[in-house]
Amino acid sequence: MTAANDSALGLDAVKSPGGRILKYAVYALVLVVFAGPLLALLVSAFSDVSDPTALSVIPSSPTLGNFGIAFDHGVGLYLLNSFLVVGFGLLLQVVISVLAGYALARKKFRFMTFVLVAILATLMLPEEILAIPLSLILSDLPVVHINLIGSLAGMIVPLGAWAFSILVMTEFMKDVPRELEEAARIDGAGDLRIFAQIILPMCKPALGVIGVFGFTMIWDQYLLPMLVSSDASTYTLPLALRTLRIDADVTPGVIMAASLLALLPSVAAFLFFQRSFVRGLASGALKG
Repeated sequence: MTAANDSALGLDAVKSPGGRILKYAVYALVLVVFAGPLLALLVSAFSDVSDPTALSVIPSSPTLGNFGIAFDHGVGLYLLNSFLVVGFGLLLQVVISVLAGYALARKKFRFMTFVLVAILATLMLPEEILAIPLSLILSDLPVVHINLIGSLAGMIVPLGAWAFSILVMTEFMKDVPRELEEAARIDGAGDLRIFAQIILPMCKPALGVIGVFGFTMIWDQYLLPMLVSSDASTYTLPLALRTLRIDADVTPGVIMAASLLALLPSVAAFLFFQRSFVRGLASGALKG
């Protein structure tokens, strides 16, 4: 049986000189594999790089010009579009997830099992299968008959209901003691007050989890903006990176600068939701 302080690879148990060399070599290899590309991205974004084969982790000719050129090519607009889509999309997604989770976790209704299976089934379908039906629906929205193609709303609306977030909220809300709900009903509280003042505050860790995963999922969307966008004015940043790559006037350093701008919001979102995210994962592990 390994000691409690052993690493996942069992390398802490190695005591011989050769074993220590091997241990540090493995650590260095892991560091290079995972941190090397990020360091190369960071250094190249602030370097005058014109040759894509000359990317390096050693800074040379530091400059901020790459960012200026990137903004001259419309990266500022693409960044704004991405923030608008992720802001309204995540807000809509969280609202729908908590309401659907409350209904599935705390209420009993006919065909509830069918609804859960249908929600779960959407996670099993590749985006490519849904692309054509989704584009047809967005071109003529049922009931209201509105064409959302070519607008940011066409990217936001489909992101409102995500099965992962709904299932996470459902499982967390199931574990809220029903005694609290019954006591609140005795005091005269209705469903809305119970949901807002009892159920939802106890699910803050789950909100952190769906906040991080939801932000990352929406921010990294590529297929949906490609289906909806009809011109460059509605491009999001991940989609715009493709156009920068095929622009002959754009150097690798400019692409790295735009890629860094695309990476930073996801890192910031994780740091913002970090405490709730870790608590949510820990709570899920304990329940499992």
